[in-house]
Parts: sequence; C-alpha cells; structure tokens
Amino acid sequence: MGALLIGVDGKARCSWAGSAPEYVAYHDEEWGQPVRDDDGLFERITLEAFQSGLSWITILRKREAFRDAFAGFSIEAVARFGDRDVARLLADERIVRNRAKIEAAIVNARAAAALADGLAALVWSFAPPPRPRRPAAEDELPAYTPESIALAKELKRRGFRFVGPTTAYATMQAAGLVDDHVEGCHVPAPRRAPTGAVAGGIRRPGAASGERRA
Repeated sequence: MGALLIGVDGKARCSWAGSAPEYVAYHDEEWGQPVRDDDGLFERITLEAFQSGLSWITILRKREAFRDAFAGFSIEAVARFGDRDVARLLADERIVRNRAKIEAAIVNARAAAALADGLAALVWSFAPPPRPRRPAAEDELPAYTPESIALAKELKRRGFRFVGPTTAYATMQAAGLVDDHVEGCHVPAPRRAPTGAVAGGIRRPGAASGERRA
C-alpha cells in the first residue's frame, strides 16, 4: 500500500484519505487526534464496532444520523435505552440496523457508566509510549498490538461487547492513543503527555484525562 497521496490542494496525506471528501476531512481534522472525554471515546468505540464488516466511508456518511439516533453518544442517555429504543433503532433506515451491534452499544454504555474512573481513564491506561518515528508506509501498520489485545480483554472483562483486538486498535488509532499517520503526511503529530502503559493496563503518571478535541 502506498505511503502518501498528494491532494488537489498540494498537501501530502496518508493514501487512504484521498478517495472521498469525507475521508479527507476525517483524516485532516480528526483521525489520530487525542480524544480524552468519556462520551467521545464511547462514540469511537461504538462506530468502530458498527463498522465491522462494512467500509468506514459508510459509517462516516451515517455519522450524524448515528449521533441523532444515539442521543449524541451520551453514555448516561444510552445506558437508559430499553426495548423501545432497540425497536426504534432497528426501524431507523439512516443507520446500520444490526440488532447485535445496537444491543452491544447499549450494553457498552451501561458498562462504561459503571466505571468508577470513567471510560477515558481506562482506555488511555493502555496507550503505548509514542513511537520514535511515524511509519514509513501504511503496510507497516499493525491490525492489532499487545496493547489493543489487552484493552479488548479488559473491556470484555468489564462487560463490553463487540470490542475485539482489531476494533480496539482501530479505536486507538482514531482517538489518538497511537499516531499512525505515515511519514511525510501534512497532519502534525498530536501533542500528548507520554501516557504509555504496559500491556496489563497499569496506569502511569501523566495519564490524567483532558478535553476532547473540538
């Protein structure tokens, strides 16, 4: 897979970002930027789970509909969803109507609401130390890592569903726990405290939660 694509604006981007305007905006403005609030991370986990078996562009194009259907991805609100909400969501043609994924989102909201320190603290405790350099090409990017395996295991232990090691790593990429923009990409490396953690998920000093990027 190629490393860079030069856009019509002359900017170098990761090659996956050039096939649709939605990809360009997502790549430039959001992907890989640190997300440290609970609801923001719940949204990323939920959307990555819904993406399983589908293209990401499908999810991006339905994202506003998902936000509307899932109460802005408020953990507190989704945790209160019941059978009527499941029926409502299954009838909503704007989103991906998959019962298992819809029910998983509700279960995950309840699991997140039960976390004493919040979802962000848990997820960020598995952030690896920053890489010494960006990957030279996209074929260097892993599908999962020891940290994402450990994160998925811990989330499942806490009652989460539809969060395997690959989905966990995609969430880590999307939420800025790792910087997987390739070398030469115009998007600057995100600034974050060296949160890193061992695969067991032990939180290290400096892993305090912060604000979600606008």
